[in-house]
Amino acid sequence: MAAAADRDTKRPVRMSVWLDGKAASRGRRAGGDHPSGLDRDRITAATVRLLDAEGAARFSMRRLAAELNVTAMSLYWYVDSKDDLLELASDAVVGEVALPDPDADTDWRDQLRDLAQGYRALLVRHPWLSPLMGRFLNIGPNWSALALCVQRLIRKAGLPPERQAGGIAAVFQFVYGFGTIEGHFLKRCAEAGLPPDAYFARAMGAIDGRPELAPVMESGRAMAEARGGGTVDEMRDRDFAFALDLLVAGIEAYARP
Repeated sequence: MAAAADRDTKRPVRMSVWLDGKAASRGRRAGGDHPSGLDRDRITAATVRLLDAEGAARFSMRRLAAELNVTAMSLYWYVDSKDDLLELASDAVVGEVALPDPDADTDWRDQLRDLAQGYRALLVRHPWLSPLMGRFLNIGPNWSALALCVQRLIRKAGLPPERQAGGIAAVFQFVYGFGTIEGHFLKRCAEAGLPPDAYFARAMGAIDGRPELAPVMESGRAMAEARGGGTVDEMRDRDFAFALDLLVAGIEAYARP
């Protein structure tokens, strides 16, 4: 099967930067340090800063080179393409998630909840991350450590082997969706120059004026009043905590005694 061409280099797309044999060897330039102090860690950190500030759509090798005050060509000694940088940045930020020790004498429910909250916070801090996750294999050292921790926690919960993958999917696909929407909502609020509560109030006010949406709004208003929560953050936190409790209860129901 013919491979698609890489947008930057016109070379065949690799499965992963971690499988090309260069992820470790290109950490520093052969023959000594780069005059500007350039190395892969510094390049990756600058990539994360740009993605946080401007998003993936505006990210480019030229923009990164300008940020580092080097030529764009000098970056290609350390990486082969923009995709390499995006994959490296993805793995770097996943290292921000605190991983519990599954061997510790701690209730797996608390550990799973803490890990889910950490993953949610990661997706909110870096809204560019979630669209990238399906593009790459996510096998860098930090992604691999997270995956291993999740697998060990779900085994600690007592799910039989044939249900462990489904248990992981139920929890972490939920967190992925919740954190992605939350992160994009907050990004939209920032772009509009409004705090979340003001943006939400303005949006609800606009919807209230549409009679065709009245049935769904009335039904939703009843649920919101019953749920409580004075701010958008409080409402979101309550929804997340209860949904996670439902998933934990489901895992308990299927776990072996």
